[in-house]
Amino acid sequence: MTFSLPHFDLSAFIASTLAEDLGGPLGAGGRDVTSESVIPADARFSGVMDSRDAVTVAGLPLADAFFRALDPTVEITILVGEGESVPAGTDLMRLSGNARALLTAERSALNTVQHLTGIATMTRDYVAKIAGTSATLLDTRKTIPGLRVLEKYATRQGGATNHRMGLYDAAMIKDNHVAVAGGIGEAVRRAVAAGVERIIVEVDRIDQIEPALAAGATHLLLDNMAVSTLRGAVTLVGGRVPTEASGGVRLETIRAIAETGVTYISVGRLTQSAPAADIGLDFATE
Repeated sequence: MTFSLPHFDLSAFIASTLAEDLGGPLGAGGRDVTSESVIPADARFSGVMDSRDAVTVAGLPLADAFFRALDPTVEITILVGEGESVPAGTDLMRLSGNARALLTAERSALNTVQHLTGIATMTRDYVAKIAGTSATLLDTRKTIPGLRVLEKYATRQGGATNHRMGLYDAAMIKDNHVAVAGGIGEAVRRAVAAGVERIIVEVDRIDQIEPALAAGATHLLLDNMAVSTLRGAVTLVGGRVPTEASGGVRLETIRAIAETGVTYISVGRLTQSAPAADIGLDFATE
């Protein structure tokens, strides 16, 4: 099956991940010592990938790509759609092919699906908590280096909206930028003068709001504010620009934050702290 994402090279990801596990490219120095020594070259396996927990699924097309990279003739049936929430015990994928190839690809495939499904599952929990409010859940740039595109894909499967993909698609003026520029107003004015269209400004005090707006901020990030302070900040902004609550947001606090009327709530722990989903793959000889 075809799987593609902007700014993501699937072939390179599959090749580098497998090479990391094999000590190099298969057939060019890389090898799976266990499968080579224990499994006959012509042996065939059938297997089922299943979830041991209730999860929101993400990453099955990547697992498919891992198996096909080592056995182009493998037969794979994906049983669950991306972003689908399923109960514990659900079969996610069936496959049949060369035993050595499937065993060699198994850990890379499972690691990827477990990680992305864990992110999607946590994200879906946060989305459910703010259902019925006007707030939209955002992810952040707090991602594992090299995996940002995939991790942000996983948050989308869980129902979140992507924040900035990087440093290139919007300005985000934070406290350190302000300190160097000499003030919030001056920092924002410089971004405006540079022709930046999206200017997100972090504020952690109410008295910073008007200077940021007057200078041309297009989005205010209300950082680490108590719920009562957030409510006052939203009232003061009065819909002039989108507002975003950020900092220390947890599952048990996000509902109250959403009810302040903020436009967005960003949660770093979606990609920073999501536990891997308990997903396994059981093989049997054919």
